[in-house]
Amino acid sequence: MQKKDKSDYMILAVSHALDLLEQFHGEDASELGVTELARRLKLHKNNVFRLLATLEARGYVEQNRITGNYRLGLKTLEISQTMIRQMALLPYSKPALEELVRECDETAYVAVLKEHLSTYLYGVESHATVRVVSRLGSRLPAYCTAAGKVQLAFLPPEELERYLARAELARFTPHTLTDRQQLCDHLREVATRGYAVDNEELEIGVRGVAAPIFDYRTAVVGAVIISGPSIRFSDERIRNTLAPLAQKTAQAISVKLGHVAPTPE
Repeated sequence: MQKKDKSDYMILAVSHALDLLEQFHGEDASELGVTELARRLKLHKNNVFRLLATLEARGYVEQNRITGNYRLGLKTLEISQTMIRQMALLPYSKPALEELVRECDETAYVAVLKEHLSTYLYGVESHATVRVVSRLGSRLPAYCTAAGKVQLAFLPPEELERYLARAELARFTPHTLTDRQQLCDHLREVATRGYAVDNEELEIGVRGVAAPIFDYRTAVVGAVIISGPSIRFSDERIRNTLAPLAQKTAQAISVKLGHVAPTPE
């Protein structure tokens, strides 16, 4: 059986919507009307209007109420900024994580929040014989992982409130926090302390500690995580050694991203 090419799975309406967005690329295309877009795309004006209505409802385009023309919306800026931050994050993360692993000989990662899942972008493995299965590339629930919790804790209050209202808090282990108020109180403690601990909340036998990465806007854009078997992650070692190392590494990456830590009063 011949394997199909990916182009065979393309959805025409989605392709048309992306073609439409690409028409706004260039200095002479900051605003375009329905007629001009229909001419460029070789589509009927009714089809173009329906595409625009959908994209406008999602924030990808907006209409100039004076001219009636359309321009790119704020959602396209948000997505492009996310991509730029992640591209900047990785080059600075690699040497920082390598140095971190040399200091503690535990596996370390950098993760970001995507759709309120903790996504592990890059990692450096420990040389220890006993270590946990790599989480590189994993997308894990934010509320029960150190990386996810530390990023949730530093979200703007209204965004955290939306997350807590909608999140499905499934129980993975006896240690998983599934009560919304308890989780909210816990995240306040994380923000005050400056790091989060995974107390075998996703998987028995695995613990982790994470610190937040900030960009030039003082917005949380990721986390540095140290993860390993719980037998090596005692409360004392986390508190005295691993948490300070995670915070130091996260701060070093944050500085590279233009973050300036507030001066203590």
